[in-house]
Amino acid sequence: MNGQPSSEETTSVHRRMIGPYVPVRRLGEGGMGIVYLAHDRAGRQVAVKVMRPELAAQEEFRGRFRKEAEAAKRVARFCTAPLLDAGLDGEQAYLVTEYVEGPDLSSVVEAQGPMGGSNLDALAVGVATALSAIHRAGVVHRDLKPSNILLAPVGPRVIDFGIAQLADTLAERTGAVIGTPSYMAPERARGETVTAAADVFAWGCVVAYAGTGRPPFGRGAAAEVLYRVTNHVPDLKGLDERLRPLVERALDKDPGRRPSSQELLDRLLGREEVAVEAATRIVSEAWTSPNPSSVATRAEPVSRALRAAKPSRRLWSGVIAVSVVLAAAAVVAALQFGGDGGATTPEGPVATAAKQFKGTPLQVTVDSATRHGTSVNLRLSVKVTGTEQRWWPRDLFGEDASEINLVAPDGTAKYPPAGKDDVCVCGPVPAQWFESGDTVSLWASYTGVPDGMDTAGVDVPGFGLITDVPISEG
Repeated sequence: MNGQPSSEETTSVHRRMIGPYVPVRRLGEGGMGIVYLAHDRAGRQVAVKVMRPELAAQEEFRGRFRKEAEAAKRVARFCTAPLLDAGLDGEQAYLVTEYVEGPDLSSVVEAQGPMGGSNLDALAVGVATALSAIHRAGVVHRDLKPSNILLAPVGPRVIDFGIAQLADTLAERTGAVIGTPSYMAPERARGETVTAAADVFAWGCVVAYAGTGRPPFGRGAAAEVLYRVTNHVPDLKGLDERLRPLVERALDKDPGRRPSSQELLDRLLGREEVAVEAATRIVSEAWTSPNPSSVATRAEPVSRALRAAKPSRRLWSGVIAVSVVLAAAAVVAALQFGGDGGATTPEGPVATAAKQFKGTPLQVTVDSATRHGTSVNLRLSVKVTGTEQRWWPRDLFGEDASEINLVAPDGTAKYPPAGKDDVCVCGPVPAQWFESGDTVSLWASYTGVPDGMDTAGVDVPGFGLITDVPISEG
């Protein structure tokens, strides 16, 4: 709905008023109408979307327009471009949102290649936060896609959520399917009832696109893409393994098995019932805004296979600055996602150990130990290696990974996981049975680790010390 205009979009427009708003220039055009940068009565910049005149002339559309506008106004302004006003002015129907300065996600990925590190994590959290706010207002976006996500200096902002049901009027009139096939949930392709679960599916597609540079169901003719959406597994090759398990859940063909937008947010930040206010603040503190000049000029992309960006130090300093327990957990939780199978670094695991625990053969794999200043973030996984075995991980670890310590190479210092107000900055241990071949993924964050310490021991309860684990720079 707004963002960085192209050279063709900066041409001045005729100064005819749109309600009380004065258009300045055209920003873009979509299936529902034209978007303008405009000024309100106080001279503030806003984005005004004018609906197509053939739609605005229909009484059914005008009725839906009023209803949808009232619903959209209830959406809290967290990681969204909030709807400020809506009006019917003669033959014009228009929506007014906050103007967001910044390129859209598709422009950034096409110009600069896939996102990685802290910005990819912040994008995943930010879009989940926006969906949570949208869904709490009883609204379904229905057309979440990269071009509807603007990358502002303070973080990603989701737009165009105020025309959810309005698209149905156009679909009924023209017989067209409204939406972008590469980001459309299977139930939409089948003509079934659309719920908030369709937005969660689109979230998975968006995160996969941002992290790999391609839609998970490919491109091409609409019919071909929709066939893959409904029948094929997503292509997630190259997606950060920390995010992949949650993206796979979001892309489940069955909407009933997908997490809700709030569950996405809780899983991403490792807490229950995360408030959208807190999540928005974390994203804003963590976000490193893309370089708009390189997007505007469509600079030649570098090799996408080599472009996974390292997490910026700004993420860690920004998130740590938030003085709440949630922010302390988010230092690592926003980067660590338990799932089916242990995640590994591109170079593979850095250390392993095998041992029996109460007769059950287990293998511990240290997947990575990554330094950010004097903080070290540890990821490891424990696999049930015996046949016909069952294991209850909390027998060994308790409720979390708080007993996994880092040990200095000479054994003179031990570093327990960081904590705040007696809450461990570490991953929870699932309360479930694991069968043969199953793996549980764990993580913990440690502070005050000296800069010169390039290796460490990992003291795992029930296994003892795993020595000479290399610590890499994040």
